[in-house]
Amino acid sequence: MEFEFGDFGAKVETIEVKQTKDFDRHKRIGAGGSIGYHVLHDGIVYFGAMDSRFYAVDADTGKKLWIFKTDDRIVGKASIHEAKIYFGSLDSCMYCLERHTGKEIWRTNTGAGVFASSIIYQGRLYVGNFNGYVSCIDIETGDIIWQFKTGKDILATPSAFDGKIVIGSFDHNLYCLDAKSGNEVWRFKTGSEVHNDGAPLIHNNRIYFTSFDNFLYCLDLNGTEIWRFRTGKYGNACCPAEYNGVLYHGSRDGILYALAIDGKEIWRFRCAGMIESPPFFHENRIYVCSEEGNMYCLDLNGNELWRFEFSASSYDSPSFYKGKLFVASWDCHLYAIDINTHEEAFRVSTSTNKIAEAPPANESFEAVVRKSADTIDTISSDERYSGMSQTLDLSDYGGKSEYVTKSEYTHKSEYTTDFVLFEGVMEWTFQTASTSLLKISK
Repeated sequence: MEFEFGDFGAKVETIEVKQTKDFDRHKRIGAGGSIGYHVLHDGIVYFGAMDSRFYAVDADTGKKLWIFKTDDRIVGKASIHEAKIYFGSLDSCMYCLERHTGKEIWRTNTGAGVFASSIIYQGRLYVGNFNGYVSCIDIETGDIIWQFKTGKDILATPSAFDGKIVIGSFDHNLYCLDAKSGNEVWRFKTGSEVHNDGAPLIHNNRIYFTSFDNFLYCLDLNGTEIWRFRTGKYGNACCPAEYNGVLYHGSRDGILYALAIDGKEIWRFRCAGMIESPPFFHENRIYVCSEEGNMYCLDLNGNELWRFEFSASSYDSPSFYKGKLFVASWDCHLYAIDINTHEEAFRVSTSTNKIAEAPPANESFEAVVRKSADTIDTISSDERYSGMSQTLDLSDYGGKSEYVTKSEYTHKSEYTTDFVLFEGVMEWTFQTASTSLLKISK
């Protein structure tokens, strides 16, 4: 095994490697012009970027109609209701703007950075923040109606059904809350963080969502598990989409899975990088973006028809308007792609073309070196870090909401899951007990 401490290497005879923190990749994203997600409505494309600006762009011409400046990076997708648009920022605020002019109507401080996308349901806006709060906000006034406290950060988008809100938390739970009061109806415990780019899918009285424990779950509306489907390593960061009775799910293992409604796999397509957003469908074609920087076009049998390459990763889900596909990229551009020629029609840049720095694509660990040999340049080829498995403690989450309106949940999952937490990639960054940066090359 080879290690780098600064400018010299060392052969390690004994090493203890442990996970020191939860998945925190998104909290460490740097500034720049990278774009996470967009929304297209009535001929206008709206998106926020890591340059702390929110943009409105004409979908016909690519002309910027207006730009609104916030105090920190914007990651999540906006919500639209009538003539207003709503979005959150890592400056802790939710914003409401006039959709056609960009004029601010109100802003509300939620108490912590807002990474996730919001939804609007029955005249109220629902969104989570980094302090683990779900906020219910009046869309007309910006007043917070109620907040519900989960155990850890919320980076997930909520969904709504039958007067209820479902939303995931990094405390490993999917919560179901009464939309009016914020009372907890039930919670479902998974084996790891629940972080969904794209809201949980609610289809035919079923709830479909994912967790970093490598499972796609299907629940009934009472929170009872019906089935689960295991994906590959590195967990899941988005929810599936449904098209013509088939579930399509992109995973951080780089595979797009096609599943029957009962959870049986039909086919799989492997991309060159992680998938962190749901696919988009148009005229029996599947469009999915991958972290290595491609948008793939597949037929309904999982055959690749063509692909479009960006200059950096894309975590977005495409949209369609007048013969063009729109998709945002981490390379600081919104792209309009001709759906017939597969060529770029135009692109729109942000205020800077500096790509926002992002940490490695997986977890953070700490390496404690117990004993090391003298500095060397090479090691024997049979020395390998073979990964480690961890049995998760899925005991009941102890931190209850501090709001007295919360009712006790009626269902929780009771099981223990074994899964591989780390199997090694080309290069991982660790932090030693002395805070020096340590690189491990497989």
